[in-house]
This record gives sequence, structure tokens and C-alpha cells, in this order.
Amino acid sequence: MDPRRSGRLAETLRVELEELINYELNDPRISSVAVTEVLLSPDGKKAHVRVAIGGSPERQKECLEAIEKAKGYLRVLLADRVDVFRMPDLRFDADLPPDLRVKASDLLKRIRKGRPRDAGAADAG
Repeated sequence: MDPRRSGRLAETLRVELEELINYELNDPRISSVAVTEVLLSPDGKKAHVRVAIGGSPERQKECLEAIEKAKGYLRVLLADRVDVFRMPDLRFDADLPPDLRVKASDLLKRIRKGRPRDAGAADAG
């Protein structure tokens, strides 16, 4: 598949999947989800979808399981919205592991504030 076409298709799938997951699925386990990236295989038969899910690690796991269970339905909805010859098989995965996501948000807050992790440790080294 042409790299430009693959990039356009991946971006289209990302936008449509984010909208479908957040507005079309009525599963109570699914909370606010951001589709961060869609990676297409070179032949265009498989799509690896990375999602960002907020909340506790248990909540994130439940949400990812619910999305994975609904992937057949999502694929049918995508086929109606996106005009491609063959809709790729979808595989969902968290962009960051749940325990790392909590740490990442804390690190980003610290970076925004401009404070090091431990002021005493910086003076000692």
C-alpha cells in the first residue's frame, strides 16, 4: 500500500473510531476514550489501534475489554463510514500501561510546575 494512502487511511480510521467509541457504544464500562494512533500493516489487512483511557487501572482494563468485545460492531460501522475495499481487522491496545499512565500524569504535572522530583536529592548529587 502506498505510504501516503496508508497515512490518510490511518488518520481517517483514528478520527472515526474515536467518534464511534465515544458516541455510538452504549456499554457502561466504556468511559472517555481517546484514540491516539492507528498503525496499519503494510498490506492493509490489520490495524493496531492505540487508545488512551483515563481512570484507575481496573477501570482502564474493563474499558479496554469492552472495546475489544465490540470490535466486530465497530468494524461494521466503520465499513459504512469509510469507503475502502477491505476493512482491516482491528486490534485494540492501551497506549500506556495503566500503572504507567498514573505516573505519567504526575510527571507531566511536575514538569508544568517546573519542580524536580526531590530537591534534597538534587543537592546531594
